[in-house]
Amino acid sequence: MKIVNSEDSKKIQVSTPGRICLFGEHQDYLQLPVIACAISLRIRIHATPRNDSSIQIDLPDLGEHQSLSLNSLEDYRHERDYFRSGLKVMREAGFAYLCGFDCSVHGEIPINAGTSSSSALVVSWIHLLSYLGERKGILTVKDIATLAHRAEVEEFHEPGGSMDHYTTAVGGVVHIQFYPVDVIDPLPSPSGRFVLGDSGEPKDTKKVLSRSKDRVLAINENLKKRDARFSLYNAATEDLDRLKRFLSTDEYRLLEGTLRNRDITREARSLMASDILDEKKFGSLLLDHQAMLRDVLGISTRKIDKMLDAACQAGALGGKINGSGGGGCMFAYAPEHTEEIAAAIEREGGKSYIVTIAEGTKREL
Repeated sequence: MKIVNSEDSKKIQVSTPGRICLFGEHQDYLQLPVIACAISLRIRIHATPRNDSSIQIDLPDLGEHQSLSLNSLEDYRHERDYFRSGLKVMREAGFAYLCGFDCSVHGEIPINAGTSSSSALVVSWIHLLSYLGERKGILTVKDIATLAHRAEVEEFHEPGGSMDHYTTAVGGVVHIQFYPVDVIDPLPSPSGRFVLGDSGEPKDTKKVLSRSKDRVLAINENLKKRDARFSLYNAATEDLDRLKRFLSTDEYRLLEGTLRNRDITREARSLMASDILDEKKFGSLLLDHQAMLRDVLGISTRKIDKMLDAACQAGALGGKINGSGGGGCMFAYAPEHTEEIAAAIEREGGKSYIVTIAEGTKREL
């Protein structure tokens, strides 16, 4: 057993931002590109080493406390047992933990609302564990994101992609390409602020993601059997016309909407890479994306639609639902009239947060 001395007792604090998906919602698990950005609402984990093998985790925001032991991490005790899964994947990555620690977790990110509170938590946990463990070498932010995705998604066989982990780990505005390999490119940040609106409507992220993912993947598999050259990444309008006879009306509409979202993301990337951002066009593309998410994927809600309409009437240039959908948050792009837009969202029953683009996961102590 390692004896903790005064040098070992230094406190460590790590924080990670939430995120909004600007373009490419419901695309990452299809290996299609996305554009996302980290926002100035964060989760922080503070840790102090102990003299034993116990890990004590306070979560006052949830009114919960968890106790773990480094000697018994084999079996998960509940669904989404992220603290155990994080330790498991870090051990598999070569980190050793010779003593336990006391932790406290505090967050500003709306929970279960589509702004990556769970991914920010897991990224923070992995980042923290990289300092508390013993191993030669250091983790890059991409390593942290990859291990966090493994701990949150792969360990529990869930349907989500890795956009959340990359975005919250790297920070800023990023274009993420998943095919044929993962490539993360920073983009210039829009100068204006965003107003996040939490509808307060509960959502079942796992159910919504699974339903959307399964439907599109089934269409993709069907068309690949008909034409081995078919690819969601490269398919063009003429391909849809040629393959239309193999699809039901609903399947054709869903596939067309998926490819339209892909093309909106590509158009947005070119726009955002410009020396001067055309803010009105940027807002218009956000609304085009929202239309596909609302009318084709069916993931928006009446309340979120009303919040977004109110935001635009108050001066927002555009916006969309954020996250898997079926409830949760929306956001509006607000280079001007920010306070008025926030108030308009609250008049429709939402809770508003004025946010800016933020840096990624970092050590604060």
